[in-house]
Amino acid sequence: MTPRFDRYAVIDWSGAKGSRHKGIAVALCEKGDAVPLLQHPEGGGFWSRRAVADWLIRTAREAPTLFGFDFSFAPPYVARRSYLPGDEAPDSGPAFWAYVESICDDDDLGAASLLERAHRRHFYFGKADGVKADYMHNRACEAHYNAQGGGKPSTVYDAIGAAQVAKASFAGMRLLHHVHAHVPIWPFDPPPLTGSLIVEIYTSIAARAAGRPKGRAKMRDLAALNDALFAVESQPHPGLPPDDHGADAILTAAWLRRAALRPGLWTPAPLDAEIAATEGWTFGII
Repeated sequence: MTPRFDRYAVIDWSGAKGSRHKGIAVALCEKGDAVPLLQHPEGGGFWSRRAVADWLIRTAREAPTLFGFDFSFAPPYVARRSYLPGDEAPDSGPAFWAYVESICDDDDLGAASLLERAHRRHFYFGKADGVKADYMHNRACEAHYNAQGGGKPSTVYDAIGAAQVAKASFAGMRLLHHVHAHVPIWPFDPPPLTGSLIVEIYTSIAARAAGRPKGRAKMRDLAALNDALFAVESQPHPGLPPDDHGADAILTAAWLRRAALRPGLWTPAPLDAEIAATEGWTFGII
């Protein structure tokens, strides 16, 4: 049965060091076609990751809400039978989130210490680490997405460059550990018939669904954003255009509102019990 929600929220995430993050944007919309609205932390300014966790728990209690985050919910496991081959580590997503939390001492749910110290040998930071291809391990959903022509997703073991997702993903795993007692997380948990739920999303899937060309997912002006919103059956965004993080969150929340009603997206054929327990799945990949 397809779960039903009253609200849809998307968080454009960041793994940057520090306690306030320009790269985090939170957009929320109700059922219907009203444009998603950017949310702001209490007191204004930029979001912290802990403030996002607190907001999520509070919002989930207020009304059934589907939350989408754009980071990898777990490292690859199935292909190599371990998240960190050769090192002691748990073998399920929730247990691994707890493990990441236990070894990270970074501010504001950061996780750079895991990459830079605790498990340094597993991550590529530059040529001194050898051949980059040796670190390019992907989850089952990422390999499936690439095989469909969706593009080659970044791996959580690549920790160099502006496009890397390693720090954001491991910081996100700390957030998942903190909120999991309050909100189930798909597909590690089954979708509830009532209440709130968290899923992993790619903002690029929403952009493609809205007609943005491959390689041009970013919307840098109001006209581009509103054209994309129209394509996913949303009202336009009024006023000044948001930055690219805000635009990604707004469009993806509007897309999620429609995509969540498609039963097939909740039952992708390759998603089996082992993948669901260890690696998870990106909602929207079938």
